[in-house]
Amino acid sequence: MTSEFRRQPLHLALEVDGDGAHPAAWRASGRAPSTVLTPQAIRDVVARAEDGGFTLLTYADSPLPPSAGLDAAGRLEAVGRAAYSSRLTDRIGLAPTAHATTTEPFHLAAQLASLDHASRGRAGWIVGAANSVEALRTIGATPLADPRQEVLDVIDVVRRLWDSWEDDAVIKDVPTGRYLDPGKVHHVDFEGRTFSVKGPLITPRPPQGQVVVFGPDSLDIAGRVDVVLVAGADFDSLRQQADAARAAGASLVFAEVEVSADAGQVAALDQHTPWEPVGRLRHVGPPGELVNLLLRLTTAVDGVRLHPAVLSTDLPVLTGHVLPELASAGVHQPPQPHQTLRSALGLARPVNRYATAG
Repeated sequence: MTSEFRRQPLHLALEVDGDGAHPAAWRASGRAPSTVLTPQAIRDVVARAEDGGFTLLTYADSPLPPSAGLDAAGRLEAVGRAAYSSRLTDRIGLAPTAHATTTEPFHLAAQLASLDHASRGRAGWIVGAANSVEALRTIGATPLADPRQEVLDVIDVVRRLWDSWEDDAVIKDVPTGRYLDPGKVHHVDFEGRTFSVKGPLITPRPPQGQVVVFGPDSLDIAGRVDVVLVAGADFDSLRQQADAARAAGASLVFAEVEVSADAGQVAALDQHTPWEPVGRLRHVGPPGELVNLLLRLTTAVDGVRLHPAVLSTDLPVLTGHVLPELASAGVHQPPQPHQTLRSALGLARPVNRYATAG
């Protein structure tokens, strides 16, 4: 069966927002709805995902509540959840969503650099671009005529800020009382279309040099991110999206896949709130069929971000059956203790632009 598949590494990410991707997942979580906003809920999922061998975790976020109806009406902020997770783990990558359109770029750069320091080099950033009237109203702004350009500007200045401290800027020279070499801390002097940033950052350069940046292909920013997230309702469309992302300059491409091992549970939850399609490939079926799908995806993408319908029931299936079978097939290797996310993904550590210039 598996001889038809070309063997290549498949990195596996897990989206861990709330109780799962299904809007009514909280009804099947097996715990009181209020506990989703507690540290214990984060600990349980993070521990199982890291022990199970996932490459990284992602944390969805939005300027608006997850739901305005009967389902999840609140969430903890994504960077905070990732920072908390950093002290519970030593292998798995941690990539929160942060919206370039609603977050001040300087603070965004500092938060993500701090996450990389806290996790010892395991931070990522899922680039968001909320641009609805309701989302922008949260910061007293109006929708952007060109949100893509705003996103490009924010990514550009955030990357410059991460480089604003050279790697050896901190010297901690006790005899002379010098903490840093000021000649190795740089102003970025960025002028965008809607904002300017002088810098430097208040946080030393991240351990990875640059935090790993993930961007959805819908934003058309493949040449500016490290990993492009592609969505398609079937395998052929995913392959086409992946090919297009690589042609546009993507180093790595991850597919977005929604999963559930229990069709009966999905049908029951749909009676409360339908799980509406959002353009992602969705697989509902036994774990063996999911393994076959993921093996097939190794011919098209470098990784997959899984969106389980209900974390409490689907995550044990993924860690107990799916990931071990992929490891046995030689297409997935868990990250190693104290390995950076860049290293786990096979990405080089970038040279500091200012050190090169100097």
